[in-house]
Parts: sequence; C-alpha cells; structure tokens
Amino acid sequence: MKKFTSALAAATLGFGGIAAAEDTVKVGVLHSLSGTMAISETSLRDILLFTFDEINAAGGVMGKKIEPVVVDGASDWPLFAEKAEQLLAQDKTAVTFGCWTSVSRKSVLPVYEKYNGLLFYPVQYEGEEMSPNIFYTAEAVNQQAIPAVDFLLEDGYKKFYLIGTDYVYPQTTNLVLFEYLLSKGIPVENIGGGLRKDADGEVISAGNYTPFGHSDFQQIVADIKKFSASGDACVINTINGDANVPFFKEFAASGLTSEDCPVVSFSLSEDEFRSLPAKDLVGHLGCWTYFMSNESEANKKFIADFQAWLQKTEVPGIVKENRVTCSPMVLSYNGVYLWKAAVEKAKSFEPEKVMAALKSGVSFDGPGGTVTSQSNHHLTKNVYIGETLENGQFSVIKSFDNVVGEPFLKGTFMKK
Repeated sequence: MKKFTSALAAATLGFGGIAAAEDTVKVGVLHSLSGTMAISETSLRDILLFTFDEINAAGGVMGKKIEPVVVDGASDWPLFAEKAEQLLAQDKTAVTFGCWTSVSRKSVLPVYEKYNGLLFYPVQYEGEEMSPNIFYTAEAVNQQAIPAVDFLLEDGYKKFYLIGTDYVYPQTTNLVLFEYLLSKGIPVENIGGGLRKDADGEVISAGNYTPFGHSDFQQIVADIKKFSASGDACVINTINGDANVPFFKEFAASGLTSEDCPVVSFSLSEDEFRSLPAKDLVGHLGCWTYFMSNESEANKKFIADFQAWLQKTEVPGIVKENRVTCSPMVLSYNGVYLWKAAVEKAKSFEPEKVMAALKSGVSFDGPGGTVTSQSNHHLTKNVYIGETLENGQFSVIKSFDNVVGEPFLKGTFMKK
C-alpha cells in the first residue's frame, strides 16, 4: 500500500463535509478482521486495498487518490455501528465498503441514514430491505437461493433440509424458500429442519439454526442422515463463518456424501475452502454470481493482478500464500468501480449525488461479467451454479445471464 505523508494525510473539509487532503479522498473499509467472521471478511479487506491501489495507479477517481480508513468490526454487531459512526462523523469518509452478516449491516444502517452516508454491501443476503443509503452489490435471494433450488428441483430432488446460523439472513432466506418450495408442490413434510408457528398457526421460522461459532453438529447431521435415507433429499446450507468447518467434518464422518445428499451452500466460497477439508466436499454445490474458475479474460487478468499485488504489498497481517478469489471479493471489487463510475457521472464525491447516479444506472465489466446498478439499489448480474472439486474450486454446471436483483420476495409465492 502507498504510504501517505503527514502533509497528504492532514485532512481538510471538502465536498460538503467529506474529509480529504487536497489530492486524496477518504474511503472507509468496515469488516471483521477478528472473531468468528474473520475467516471470511479479512479477504474482503484485502481485495478492497488491492482495488484502491489499482485505481490509484491508474490516476485515481476524478484525479484524487483513494485514502483508505480501515476499521475492525471484530464480529461484534454493536461495535460495527460505533465504527460506522467513526468513519462518518470523525473520519469524514466519502463512502464505506463493508459488512458481511446482515446483523452487522442492520446495525450500521441507521447510522448511514442519520449521516446520509453511503455504504456498499457485498455479501449474499435475505433481501426485504432497500435503504436509501445502501447499495447492495450482494446477491439477492432470487440471484442465489432461488436458482439453486430450481436446479435441484430440475435434478429430481423432492426433500429439502434447511440449516443455518441463527440470525436474520438464514432465517429470512429460508422462510422465503419455504414459501417457494410450497409453491412448487413440495409438501410440508418434505421440508426438514423444523417449523415454528405463531399463535395463529402461521409459519414464522423454517429450518434448524445454530449460534455463530457453533461446533457440535452430531445430532443435526444424524437428523439429516435420517431425513435423507429415502435418497431424494438435499441440504440448503446458510451456516455462516467458521461453524462450517465442524459441520462438514461431521457430515463426512457420518458417511454421508454428495451422492447420498448434496449440500448447496450460500456462504461457502473458494475462500472458505482454504479452511475446510475440500476432499470431503467434492460434489457439493455452490451458487454465486462469480466463480474463480470463470474462463473470461477479465477474470484471468483480475486473478493475476491480485496475486501480483499480494506479493508486493507491505500491509501488515495480509496472508500472501495459497490465496484465491470468490464472489464476495469480486462484488466488493465491482462495488468500488461502480462507485468510481458514479462519482465520475455525478462529477462529485457527495454521497447524495453519487447515489442519484447509481440509481440512474452505471455499469462495470467485472471478472464475473457485466454488472449494472438498478434504481432499487441492487445489481443486474450473471448467476452461476458450481460443483465443488477436490482442489477447492468449482466446476460451473449452469449459468443464468443478466439476472435482475429483486429484494422483496417474502409473501410473493402462492401455494399450489
């Protein structure tokens, strides 16, 4: 990373309250660099720093170099809100790229709305939200969970076991999937993991949920094994963070395989596979809007440039060996370039003007294909379903082009 002199780092107020030195613009990075989510989020910090350096080397944004302000949310959701306020009120950043879990995003949302700041959120999520101050480069449910379920239905699976971490993203996503499966003719008894109903008998929760950092999956895997004995079952996995390690180890130890009962995971990418026994995951599925194995020239250049940057960066704590790329990393990368395009279109770093430019539509030809911002603060992008290989990569087995992001799906599917 470029080291800024004290003269350059001395901030002056410009752009209506955004702090920047004369030829720099401050940009926030808000991710968990410690705690249970660090397994996933440190790589997003790394890719953002790479992207800033790449843009700076090409002349910056409207002639200004990006000056990153990196803070650690530490997998502590109230702390995320404190760090967001620091970035906006104290550091006067023009934009923030950050958060992984929906609970961290919901913790910072009122802060960005209070200060009229701008946050780019890059990780698959449950939808049912459209803040005026957040742009969701993330996969919406219809760009990940729904295509994956459609693929499994087409492949003949008739039973679906829902499992996830106990917070808003898995809970809401699985509730949408519960409604969707019913609309496709799947009977309630073929949806595993358990249901919870309110006093009126309305299903308010579908699936089996464990806390962040959970480690004992023996009973859950035994339940899955019993559920899948008929041979036509699969698992929808929305476990987040390092709890995926003991889940898949227990799954493999039980004798279950992808042929017996395939698992499709929505929070497991190439990056997490570095900490998992990939040989035990062969044949299991993922659905993302990018895979490292994509053969495009843009992707090949992106991977090569990132690897070259890793070797020369002097930022402390960055792991340089055995690094891979994944969808949340690419959606972070895309977000920076969409912000740059919107700043240049608006001819301003003012968040309100930048957000208006994003709503009007800007595009970037990224490593996973062209992404375009929508008026509903989501993106149009390609979707890929991949099968896990022993080397921790995915073989793309199906793709969908230019899928429009639709955040509001809950209650839209009619039961047959």
